[in-house]
Amino acid sequence: MKKLITTLAVLTVSLTPFMMAQASTPAEDREALKGFFKKHLGDSVKLEDLKDGVYALDSGAREQWEEIEEFPPYEIALDKGADLWAKKFTNGKSFADCFGKDTSKIRVKYPYHDEKADDIVTLEGDINKCLSDNGEKPFKWKKGNIAALSAYIAHAGRGQSITTEPNTEKAKAWYAKGKNFFYAKRGQLNMACADCHVYNSNRMIRGDLLSSALGHPTHFPVFRSKWGSLGTLHRRYGGCNKQVRAKDFKAQSKEYKALEYFQAVMSNGMELNGPGARK
Repeated sequence: MKKLITTLAVLTVSLTPFMMAQASTPAEDREALKGFFKKHLGDSVKLEDLKDGVYALDSGAREQWEEIEEFPPYEIALDKGADLWAKKFTNGKSFADCFGKDTSKIRVKYPYHDEKADDIVTLEGDINKCLSDNGEKPFKWKKGNIAALSAYIAHAGRGQSITTEPNTEKAKAWYAKGKNFFYAKRGQLNMACADCHVYNSNRMIRGDLLSSALGHPTHFPVFRSKWGSLGTLHRRYGGCNKQVRAKDFKAQSKEYKALEYFQAVMSNGMELNGPGARK
């Protein structure tokens, strides 16, 4: 762990300062971030390919990943998700009564800001709301059934582009919360999300290549070899916080919903390609 702390400290000190202006609009923030990555990554990487995470950055790793995707480790979970989707609730209804029958139109709606409730609505949040509204027990948030059903829905919506954009003052306030979370230092290592996934993206830390922030939400939920199972985006957020020895927030907390919303806005226009497989 001492070696990890030293490595992170060196990386952080050596990075080129980059912060989006506090008074900038979400669209301006997005263009600034794209501009940074164009300069940071050079012409060898197309920004739209960052939906593939580190596999857009490392050709050798990409070849292995493409082979894995021929028989993806999340395939069994997709079958489970299909079963959950088709299963009738005790009252005779199903998830189709909450989301509509066309599963290809669901994933692209999330996350979004509910103006009346002044809250960020996530796919996983609506999955459990559907269960609760129909007298069923909600799924656990981070893995298992909720990840399987989310993966099934994500797979049906592949190829569409993220459309998340804050257009009201309340929505912009949630965006600002997420932006602040992304750039704020935290934990005993005094690290921000941006330290790894902006300033030091495409650099190695121990045996891992750091991914770029653009495209982070496109491929979730993911099957991680480290987990041995599918996990949600909020599960991944929790793991990142723990790695920098910071307080872990609960899945679907205001902090993580704001962060998901911010990242979706930053990835607006990028292609959805979940579920994914990662190291």
